[in-house]
Amino acid sequence: MRWRGGFGRLWLAAFCSETAEWMLQVALPLHVYAVTGSAASTAATMVLGLLPAVVLSPVAGLLADRLDRRLVACLACAGQAVVALPLLEGGSLAVVYVVMGAQAALAAIVEPVRTALVPQLVGDDAVTAANGMLGVNANLARLAGAWLGGVLLALGGLVPVVVGAAGALVAAACLLAAPFGGVSRVPEAAGRRGLVRDWLAGLAEFRRDRALRVTAVVLAFVSTAQGMFVVLFVVFVTDVLGGSEADVGLLRGVQALGGLAAGLVLATLARRAAPGKLFAWGALTLGICSAVIWNGPHVTTVLGVYVGLFAVVGFPGVLSGAGSQAVLQTATAPELTGRVLSTAFAGTAAFTALGMLLAGALTGVVGLPVLLDAQAALHITGGLVALAGYGGRRAQSVRNERPARHTPGQRGVRRRDPAGVVPGLAAGRRGRGGAAVGGDRHAGPAA
Repeated sequence: MRWRGGFGRLWLAAFCSETAEWMLQVALPLHVYAVTGSAASTAATMVLGLLPAVVLSPVAGLLADRLDRRLVACLACAGQAVVALPLLEGGSLAVVYVVMGAQAALAAIVEPVRTALVPQLVGDDAVTAANGMLGVNANLARLAGAWLGGVLLALGGLVPVVVGAAGALVAAACLLAAPFGGVSRVPEAAGRRGLVRDWLAGLAEFRRDRALRVTAVVLAFVSTAQGMFVVLFVVFVTDVLGGSEADVGLLRGVQALGGLAAGLVLATLARRAAPGKLFAWGALTLGICSAVIWNGPHVTTVLGVYVGLFAVVGFPGVLSGAGSQAVLQTATAPELTGRVLSTAFAGTAAFTALGMLLAGALTGVVGLPVLLDAQAALHITGGLVALAGYGGRRAQSVRNERPARHTPGQRGVRRRDPAGVVPGLAAGRRGRGGAAVGGDRHAGPAA
């Protein structure tokens, strides 16, 4: 895998932008919960932050496939820094709602663009390893951003949080300002049909490709679980464990320790592992770990115990996220990657919002313990569906299973792919030579 040049800068830019996002994702819900004392209000706030990701999916995908992906990511990061600034004037709920919505709208553009760049920068053979290193990156950002968000909010309110987050986003934009030597450009033929037809072409890949259909179903389960987690986690830490705002940030960020280990494993020992297998076993293990955590207070509420448990749960979370992302990245030709990814991210956001609404509405009705167990069960169900749906040929690597569709530095020239196989999914694609075609931003770690 190539660290010099494009991928190294992309890695650093992703670290800066995700650190900023974690600072805001931890601080803003805590601020809303402190002001209102309501889990339902907290859930509604976070749902408002997700809606733009769903609505803007067609735009994000087309931008990723029609324009210079590096430039789009650069401008979106700069925009995120600008739209956070109104929080410096005060933290009224109306301002928080607007800022979260604007942040989500721009994040909906950054995510598919950045993810679509990876195969072009490193090639298909190195996608799993690159995702592993981006997993290391994301968990370093989680560790730093979640802790900073909670601590800075507790010490000085929203102002220091916003200043730090905006600075990190400006740094990300600067890192993306210089071209990647042309590798971020899409093919000249892309986008010459109408806007609607171009968008529908990306959406149709989910109907044509079994790998993508299975991935979409599993993402629905794990994204709903993720949405429930975002709401229930704050209540669990503050009400059940008796933790503070800083403790919320600590436990949210400490998952990075397990995630770091998982990212290093993916980048070295498991870099040729089949993405579908990683996704399936990651989701299943994540659900089991979640059930252990949620039922832990029957035994102890000592904070140190949960620091260790949340650190462990980061490992399967990264495996699951990296696996699903690799399936989405490599199941399509380069000129469709942005639309496929943006569609998956929009679906993820929609089901995450559903999980938030369910958690906020039902916490006072069925009780927190029941909802926590249901959240864990959704992860387990998703893992079982993935194991059944991906079939039996999951052990082969991307390199051994099919010819690469992306090579480092290519501009997205589409290649015929006679096998038409995502690792482990050969049986699901018959007679389609070369026509192939995916949140907490990602389907990433969620205890």
